[in-house]
Amino acid sequence: MNMIGKSAKCCVLLIFGILFLMTPVFAAINTIRPGETVFIGEQGLDVTLAMDGDTQLGWWASAASIAGSSPTGLISVSSPTSFSISPNLFGSQNGVWYHLNPSGQANGTAFNVVDPQLAIFIDDTTVNVDVTDKWVPTDDELRFRINSNLYSIAGRSGQSSTPVTIKVQSPDGAVFSSLISNSGATTSIVNFPVTTTPQYTGSIWGTANRGTYPPGTYTIWAECNVNSMKDNYGVTGKTISRKVSLLNQDQNPLIRGNVPSTNPTQLTTTPTKKVTTLSTPIPTTSQNTPLPTLTALPEITTPPTTIETTVSQQPSPTKTKSPGFEGIIAVFALIAVLAF
Repeated sequence: MNMIGKSAKCCVLLIFGILFLMTPVFAAINTIRPGETVFIGEQGLDVTLAMDGDTQLGWWASAASIAGSSPTGLISVSSPTSFSISPNLFGSQNGVWYHLNPSGQANGTAFNVVDPQLAIFIDDTTVNVDVTDKWVPTDDELRFRINSNLYSIAGRSGQSSTPVTIKVQSPDGAVFSSLISNSGATTSIVNFPVTTTPQYTGSIWGTANRGTYPPGTYTIWAECNVNSMKDNYGVTGKTISRKVSLLNQDQNPLIRGNVPSTNPTQLTTTPTKKVTTLSTPIPTTSQNTPLPTLTALPEITTPPTTIETTVSQQPSPTKTKSPGFEGIIAVFALIAVLAF
């Protein structure tokens, strides 16, 4: 019985020993040693080792004398086991921060504050072409290329990589957590390990799986939420990459786009219809008014010539009247003669 009891105790101690050894590994990603890089947005950091017993942090501008001047930025550290790299406090003061002695002088490097950068690209490994924001023929294999300065997190104690999650959204809005290659291998894209930059994933996306990846436009981006940095600093290009697109289909869209190019010529008939409607009010107002005036003038000038010919014939009736008048004169002349 004693042997069994001792064996049980040994097993319990062994389990606790394993858990004790594993605990630093789990907590390592938030444990900061002196001089290590921290990123804006990280929270819950254990900076006990970085502070080396001091309670204040100081930052100097690039041209300032650290030994002969006071720090430009000053922050008190009240809880070194849970410290945050707040965007409000550190956003405009990147670079080396020093822990200060009680006299306010630099007492050693605490850590280096860096603004995170994150971008993702897509390569068609079947033809070795960058297809970011472009078209890829169905059946080709794809890989991702991650460019980021977050890989330095992998250098922290007990940490071998920086987890970055790749998001692939299908045309119907579903987001994949893993991808299948043309050979049938499945790869998780959640917390993908990043150890360098650029980081390649390998040909993990096989578009030949048409049932899983139907033709259409896919949206891809990357996120890093180490120590809640994305939650606190969710800025595009920082902890979230710019969203890129990928058109997956059999036919080249450029060739397909040339066919409906005849539509613009058909649309040009619409403006011609508008021109005819605009031209209809013009003849009713501007053309009808001057035309009667111009045509009436030559027609009026023709009748006066006929009037003049009729006027010129009127003297002949006066000549017919003149004999009567002369007869009267002759009568008066005869009376005058008889009177004398």
